Amino acid sequence: MEINSKEKISTGTSIFSGIISFLGGYQVCHNVCLGIIALLSIIGITVVGMPLLFLQKFAIPFWIAAALLLGITLFFYFKKKCISSNMIIINLGIIIASIPFNFLQDYVKMFWIMGGIIVLVGISNIFMKKKKP
Repeated sequence: MEINSKEKISTGTSIFSGIISFLGGYQVCHNVCLGIIALLSIIGITVVGMPLLFLQKFAIPFWIAAALLLGITLFFYFKKKCISSNMIIINLGIIIASIPFNFLQDYVKMFWIMGGIIVLVGISNIFMKKKKP
């Protein structure tokens, strides 16, 4: 069975949206940096500081790109129903939790909670589907 080009584009934008959506969140970015530092230390390379801190300058453009790609993914979902609704829910939660705008920083904990709940709903839906016979 051959996958048509619209499905390939839809799948690609969904994957790209998921990949890029984490870049807006400082905590996630910070954890990625710590992971890289830990992996490098295993092979004997010592890094002081945060090697991916330069990405912080690009947090807003990455977040906007992730939000736009989520919009494109939603368009394809409602038009063709060819994308997992649970993955869209998880992406939405990640994007909400990682809002990088300074004027919203007073509400960042609220966004983390809302986004985290949405992500947990998406993950629990995946497991609930797998448990059903």
